[in-house]
Amino acid sequence: MTSLKAVGVPPDLVPAFEAAEERIKGFFDTVKPYPEKGRIEIGGTRFMWAQARGMALAFRDTISEIYGEKGAEQILYKFGNSLGAQEARAFIERFKSKDPVERLAAGPVYFAYTGWAFVELLPSSRPSLDENCIFTFNHFESFEAEVFIADKKKADHPMCFINAGYSSGWTAESFGLPLESREVTCQAQGDEHCTFILTHRSKMLERLDKFRELLKTKKRSEITTEDLL
Repeated sequence: MTSLKAVGVPPDLVPAFEAAEERIKGFFDTVKPYPEKGRIEIGGTRFMWAQARGMALAFRDTISEIYGEKGAEQILYKFGNSLGAQEARAFIERFKSKDPVERLAAGPVYFAYTGWAFVELLPSSRPSLDENCIFTFNHFESFEAEVFIADKKKADHPMCFINAGYSSGWTAESFGLPLESREVTCQAQGDEHCTFILTHRSKMLERLDKFRELLKTKKRSEITTEDLL
């Protein structure tokens, strides 16, 4: 596993992610605040700063009051998914990216620069333009899990729904496939890592079950793509 500045990836994916780091760093070097206009722009695009706690806690609590916990979690995932897809489209257009892996690589790096989490792709990840597309990954410093840890609370199930949705939205847009993501272990419930699997929608339940079982007996770094197929 190779850790670049903003992402950790298997050795065979390093070149694509190194190039993505250079592009994204250059983009964020252009941060310009215009307080007299009430604007912040990065690369000519308007951004808005918000405290992570507000998104992770206030947003969740507000929609939970209206739709209940399960409904809120579905909305959080869908929100993240839509946001990830929209931002992927914007970057694909900006950088005129045509290669799926090149498009994908910008996602985790952008994720780090915008303060969502540090992404580590695991060795069992396999970029593929078919049903065998699989990504397994850790999110370190997840802004969603951090609230539970800081408040000394413990969830009874994984809680990083926006993280999961964003990852699937960006990757699905990059590969042109119906991809979904699920969190398998979460620091909010006392696990060592926030770990996810992302794969083709038609294979999600099958591979999710396999990944959960494999994590009971193997280290994350020991699981192979073949174990999950």
